[in-house]
Amino acid sequence: MSEPQYKTTDALRGLCALGCGRQDKQLNTYDYLADIEGDGRLGDLVEVQFKNTRKGYFRNDNNLELHKGDIVAVESSPGHDIGVVTLTGRLVPFQMKKANLKPGIEIRRVYRKARSGDLEKWEEAKAREHDTMIRSRRIAKDLGLDMKIGDVEYQGDGGKAIFYYIADGRVDFRQLIRVLADTFHVRIEMRQIGARQEAGRIGGIGPCGRELCCATWMKNFSSVSTAAVRFQDISPNPQKLAGQCAKLKCCLNYEVDVYMEAFRELPERNIPLETADGTFYFFKADILAREVTYSSDRRMAANLTVISAERAKEIIQMNRAGEKPLSLVELTTVVPKRSVDLVEQESLTRFDKNRNRGRNRNRGRSKGAEKA
Repeated sequence: MSEPQYKTTDALRGLCALGCGRQDKQLNTYDYLADIEGDGRLGDLVEVQFKNTRKGYFRNDNNLELHKGDIVAVESSPGHDIGVVTLTGRLVPFQMKKANLKPGIEIRRVYRKARSGDLEKWEEAKAREHDTMIRSRRIAKDLGLDMKIGDVEYQGDGGKAIFYYIADGRVDFRQLIRVLADTFHVRIEMRQIGARQEAGRIGGIGPCGRELCCATWMKNFSSVSTAAVRFQDISPNPQKLAGQCAKLKCCLNYEVDVYMEAFRELPERNIPLETADGTFYFFKADILAREVTYSSDRRMAANLTVISAERAKEIIQMNRAGEKPLSLVELTTVVPKRSVDLVEQESLTRFDKNRNRGRNRNRGRSKGAEKA
């Protein structure tokens, strides 16, 4: 009896291996069109990634058959550079739009797939990067420049070196360029980056247990202010709020819009509530649950009462009309039942108690046998 033939559908097929990128590359983009036949030939643009998070977009004028992961030689100024193809096909224009490239920017060409000679020069150039960074830091320190050189990247042919630096203010590095050119005998290019870009280039694991967002998918950085911390009622602890870049975590902006929208549904904090029992003042609020806690004392927590935001607004309207309710809590309010956690019903030491009972019984029996 022959085995049944199953049709391969998109649901059964799952993720395509061709769309996955190399794990040693940052800012990887999954190509969900990689398994579509002929997608690589649609469009002549390709995305090429160099060291860490530096990417470029090039035109495949020579109609080379390029796939994700191919090492290619691309046009540079001067000479050529070596990089890895990270995206082809119809998704490249969308990535260019996401990168906010200026219209009319010059798009250079892909020369060829890297040869053995190109790879040897590339490896030699990469081997010099760490030593160059250490020596350049010493040179900048000797010149008295208030800057930090965070990374050095050599061009694929070894003819140019890019120095990434961090500085709080404007730095006059003209003399530094002359000294670096005489020391390393290459063309020098200085690029200023921020602390967030430096963290993205270095990479790492965040407190959430996942790779840093700046090293995996973020290309554009938005400013993070302390207002995002206040809206989400997060404890202002600098050690917990700062990321590996020593700046406020970018993830503080992810949910702040939801909190701001929910915050508009809460009553004003500076308005006290007048009731027959007395005056109550705002103490704290659970923004997402839309619950407000009021205290009978303005300066300290006393007789804390939790009510809904709708109830607080209702009392404010009654006070403006000259009325006072009997109490903050509605007498007909039905407290909603919360879901029961089955784990909380059982004690984690319940098995230990049973064991102790068994041991006590055995001890009693042994003592009775001894007396007998």
